[in-house]
Amino acid sequence: MSRFIILFYGVVAYLTFLLTFLYAMGFMGNFLVPKSIDSGAEGPLIIALLINIGLLSVFAVQHSVMARPAFKTWWTKIIPKAAERSTYTLLSSLALILLFYYWQPIGGIVWQVEGSVGRIILYSLFGFGWALVLVSTFLINHFDLFGLRQVYLNFTGKEYTPLKFGTPGPYKLIRHPLYMGWFFAFWATPTMTLAHLAFAIITTVYILLAIRWEEQDLLTALGEDYANYRKSVPMIIPFWK
Repeated sequence: MSRFIILFYGVVAYLTFLLTFLYAMGFMGNFLVPKSIDSGAEGPLIIALLINIGLLSVFAVQHSVMARPAFKTWWTKIIPKAAERSTYTLLSSLALILLFYYWQPIGGIVWQVEGSVGRIILYSLFGFGWALVLVSTFLINHFDLFGLRQVYLNFTGKEYTPLKFGTPGPYKLIRHPLYMGWFFAFWATPTMTLAHLAFAIITTVYILLAIRWEEQDLLTALGEDYANYRKSVPMIIPFWK
């Protein structure tokens, strides 16, 4: 029974992530969602900025602290080990839902591309970014990354085995194609407002910091294999070592 509950929990966490991911595309692109990054009534600039920074900070702290090995070791003394990744996925999704709901539009246009060719190019880059994020997760095992593999193995009574280190597809060109996808998703827009710019800047800084923390964990876990990979493959920009 407990294995079934953990499996059910993992599926719910994954479906919550999936819906959040789909909503995030509409939120950033200002389409098909009830509230996007630029929709709603505008309030005082300083208050709006503080609220938005607070919302992004909640996500950043949750996302980074819960990903550290020391936290995982402590956390799995409280929750089943098989549910650790699903819990991480669920809480990350809830932090984003909180951000979507309370996000404050600011207004003010930083740039506005009116030409149809320019808009098509920027929307294509926007779509490319989201596609790169999704494809990158599947290349490194999408279902392990979001906890489904762990709860399934637990349900079937099989022992979890860590994934082997590999460099499929774009991972041969850059170490973090998933993060590169986020950069396209956040920056490629024909209409850049102050709220969107604040989001893009803060998340870009956070990602660059998160890469450093993540790579330290990978060096500890994978040792020489990852050290050699880091020496030979650029971090985020192809062919720039």
